[in-house]
Amino acid sequence: FLLELMNIKMPKKVPQESEPKGFSLIRQNIQEVLDLSKILRTSLGPLGMDKVIKESKKKIIITNDGATILEKAKVEGEIRKMIRELSIGQDQEVGDGTTGVVVLAGSLLEQAEKLIQRGIHPSRICEGFEHANDICMSYLEEIAESMGENIEILPCLLAAASTAVNSKVINRSKKRLAEICTKAVLAVSDLDRRDVNLDLIKIDGKVGGTLENTCLVNGVVIDKEFSHHQMPKEIKDARICILSSPLEPPKSKTKQKIEIETVEKYKDLELAEKNFFKDMISQIKNSGANFLICQWGFDDEGNHLLLRNKIPAVRWVSGSELELLAISTGAHISPRFNEITTSSLGFAGKIREITIGTDQERILVIEDGSQVKSVTIFVRGGSQLVINEAKRAIWDALCAIRNLIRDNRILTGGGSCEMACSIKISNQSENLEGFKHYIFNAFSEALKIIPFTLAENAGYSPIETLSNLQVKQTVEGSPYFGIGCRGKMVSDLRKDRIFETLISKQQQFQAVIQMVSAILRIDDILHAKIIL
Repeated sequence: FLLELMNIKMPKKVPQESEPKGFSLIRQNIQEVLDLSKILRTSLGPLGMDKVIKESKKKIIITNDGATILEKAKVEGEIRKMIRELSIGQDQEVGDGTTGVVVLAGSLLEQAEKLIQRGIHPSRICEGFEHANDICMSYLEEIAESMGENIEILPCLLAAASTAVNSKVINRSKKRLAEICTKAVLAVSDLDRRDVNLDLIKIDGKVGGTLENTCLVNGVVIDKEFSHHQMPKEIKDARICILSSPLEPPKSKTKQKIEIETVEKYKDLELAEKNFFKDMISQIKNSGANFLICQWGFDDEGNHLLLRNKIPAVRWVSGSELELLAISTGAHISPRFNEITTSSLGFAGKIREITIGTDQERILVIEDGSQVKSVTIFVRGGSQLVINEAKRAIWDALCAIRNLIRDNRILTGGGSCEMACSIKISNQSENLEGFKHYIFNAFSEALKIIPFTLAENAGYSPIETLSNLQVKQTVEGSPYFGIGCRGKMVSDLRKDRIFETLISKQQQFQAVIQMVSAILRIDDILHAKIIL
């Protein structure tokens, strides 16, 4: 009735029999995405529910992280795999918003299906969605605020990290984890170039204690112990030799058989082996090294000689840990013993072996490397499930802080940005005619799914809360009102310090629009073995 008063003609619904070829497949693809979106919708937000993924009879995963759910669960179908790549790509690019992108993509495709039923071609829908998204990108930059102008930098970094951690099961320790993540990123960041290398932050953990026992180590933690129990447990001013070959006599790569006929030949063989070990140990000792890290193992003879020559050693260290130690300490990874020299050594202020828990598990802590700063976040928890979820939350927080250092503009969370963009697009649609008017209205309605779902998962009445939020933003002209999941239904999220990065939000919108456009343009699936 209102549309008739405004002299706007709504396109009539097209019968499915008269639809062009391929539209039935488009509707089928949309339904597959909607089924996946409905599963993840309940996990959105700080009060979202967790999912149990049963990998095997003995191994399960409990998480509400969208990328982890889609990566670990068995997803069938080409379209569902595209959505999984969307969520995993969002996690790799910005580290946050992995559930929101799937929910938003499902909502946009649902609105697109209604437009298709009204006779609007998918190509026109994609064009309209992309135009609306460009308006949203510009509007997000308008409402974003920069750190340092009206907002203090350090509290803002802590707030962004806390918001990222808040949506996980370990949110009761969000303050502690946010502080650790902020210190870790600032320790390895180059503020002059606005660059952060997250490879220099190692996340490790051990079962035992509580999340409050999680600590930040100024160095590298290795889940190893000294090769001999009589070696010293602490080394100061360590000169480190990193070796990627085993501390053993050379062996042929092909099968061989040695026949020893006399006692003299056996003694000669034993003497040659001893001399080989002595040469290896002397090369290490002559270089000035007082600590050896070996990627491979060494037998009792080599271990005994290292102890006698007062060279503490660690064996079976992984290649990734060797590379991190080499970067941190400035050491060269030596593939042969004859390449060990004084210039190939690395330096660290202190190396110590510490004992954790009642099982007397030992770990090595290498602190104060001489070259690049590297840190380790050592997570403690009551079970391995808690530690794994804490690691995922810490990664999200690290990415959020990294994004703020790269671009210091921030937005409020809680669905405030989506509602503000929805109102903006709705106002823009009033100035448009034809199909674009309906496409913009559909885009505006689709954006409301994020605040709607946040209110639903928080236990509020979603329709009432969404209406109050829309009225609040429209009347007061403020885009900073959002869903307060822990207190008031609708509140000013600047005061509650619920922040997201502009980079993350723009990446979400752009990735979703690209994926939705790709799905809407698929009208047939051809198998490679079929001859056309």
